[in-house]
Amino acid sequence: MTFSRVIGTGSYLPEKRLTNSDLERMVDTNDEWIRIRTGICERRIAADDQFTCDLAEQASLKAIEAAGINNSDIDLIIVATTTADQVFPSTACLLQHRLGIEGPPAFDVQAVCAGFMFALDVADKFIKTGSARCALVVGAETFSRIIDWTDRRTCILFGDGAGAVVLKADNEPGVLSTHIHSDGKYKDLLCVPVGVSKNYNLVHQGQAYTTMEGGEVFRWAVTAMSDIIDETLLANNMSKEEIDWLIPHQANIRIINAVGKRAKIPSEKVIVTVDRHGNTSAASVPLALDEAVRDGRIKPGEHILLEGFGGGFSWGSALIRM
Repeated sequence: MTFSRVIGTGSYLPEKRLTNSDLERMVDTNDEWIRIRTGICERRIAADDQFTCDLAEQASLKAIEAAGINNSDIDLIIVATTTADQVFPSTACLLQHRLGIEGPPAFDVQAVCAGFMFALDVADKFIKTGSARCALVVGAETFSRIIDWTDRRTCILFGDGAGAVVLKADNEPGVLSTHIHSDGKYKDLLCVPVGVSKNYNLVHQGQAYTTMEGGEVFRWAVTAMSDIIDETLLANNMSKEEIDWLIPHQANIRIINAVGKRAKIPSEKVIVTVDRHGNTSAASVPLALDEAVRDGRIKPGEHILLEGFGGGFSWGSALIRM
């Protein structure tokens, strides 16, 4: 039987740091309030001439280098993003061209902050069915472009960045299982209520912004992310004690802490980057994964549980052995 295995990780953050002190000069808020409520101290913001594909490219090059492969070895590219450079072609196609790869399928997946989990699920199935041998999976966002910087409920939360992994076919399991879910009845609780087909006039009025019912999103995120840990462990006949690291979606430190407490996973086993990255949507999980791989916390053979939660609502998880 063929399995998929993570053989390389990479990430990229824009140079510009937007601190809580900077936000104090932009909107009615303060550093202490933001840190207590969210755990965020700073977030990165893409330059005016820097776009989602640019971030995705830099993260991909690092992942490819870490994997020790050539660009030509890649036969599948999936980019998870909510902030595509263009309506079409896909950001994945733009990235494919940047990398000089011709021929294999390249497409985007849109599940907002759970996007990377959905993309990983799809890539894993491609490899397990023999439709691909080496996949590049990227989560990349310039989320700052869909934020109203006068809305203190949302502007304090989000940042830009990209993370990537290379998956390769292997005889030994690497991705042990993936689990994805959605429920559209919660569509209005976290969304950008503007698109190409609907309310398009608002785009020209500069109103294509993220809206969020924070309290409802918090409660749902904690419940869904806690439950999917149990689902993942049950599917693999594993106990919580066998998980070496939990990498949750980096949305809010209170959500992360609540999920860890509810799942009874010690805080020292939870990877946290939200303090320095903010919520980078589809990029948050692969960014955190790459950081923990590169600083030596995550070691070969360890079990890592990844999970994400976002608008839709959509949520997902993956259990991987490094």
